Amino acid sequence: MKFRKFFSIIAIFSLLAVMGCSDDDNGTTPEPTSKAMVKVVHASPDAPGVDLLVDNAVAGTNLTFPKNTGYLEVDAGTRNIKVNVTGTDQTVIEANLELMKDKAYSVFAINTVANLSPLVLEDNLATPASGKAHVRFIHLSPNAPSVDITLTDGTVVFGNVEFSKYVDFTPLDAATYNLQVRVHGTDTVVLDLPGIQLMNQKIYTVFAKGLVGGNGAQALGAEIILHN
Repeated sequence: MKFRKFFSIIAIFSLLAVMGCSDDDNGTTPEPTSKAMVKVVHASPDAPGVDLLVDNAVAGTNLTFPKNTGYLEVDAGTRNIKVNVTGTDQTVIEANLELMKDKAYSVFAINTVANLSPLVLEDNLATPASGKAHVRFIHLSPNAPSVDITLTDGTVVFGNVEFSKYVDFTPLDAATYNLQVRVHGTDTVVLDLPGIQLMNQKIYTVFAKGLVGGNGAQALGAEIILHN
């Protein structure tokens, strides 16, 4: 009788131990939530600071021109992205984005505040070959004409890029460059970009920012984003 009772107790503890190892009634482990990465860039020269909301949850606050959020990890799938004027419920950009698992995206708020719109690009973060850097150029100066990005000797690196258009990631030798922004097809230099350092196996976005004739923070210039 004692032995029967002893083995009954052992059986109960064994059953509890097995149940404790299960994550649900089927004994299966829940799949981890798939993730994507999203970077938001404030590229509207005359827009105020903004807050970023993902599915109505605040993901970043008081993002000002020309800064970015860095990559934010969000659930993959269809996500509602809102850009609100900082500290208010005033939505200036709203988009439903289909974000793929393990992919990275940049969302640029572009144009003047009266015509604000999103530019959504997928970011290829594959590591460049040794000795190379990958560079993407985007024209985000609303009142600037189509431009060429050249070396100081006139050699065209990126040609005939108009507002809101871009040249996708391009391998360039890792080195320091003196670049110029010229009105497309001419020798007219609208912006000098000296000492642009591209490091080995790094990934960059360079975008033209500001306004032709703008002053201070709104002056025509270039912004460089390092992705890795």
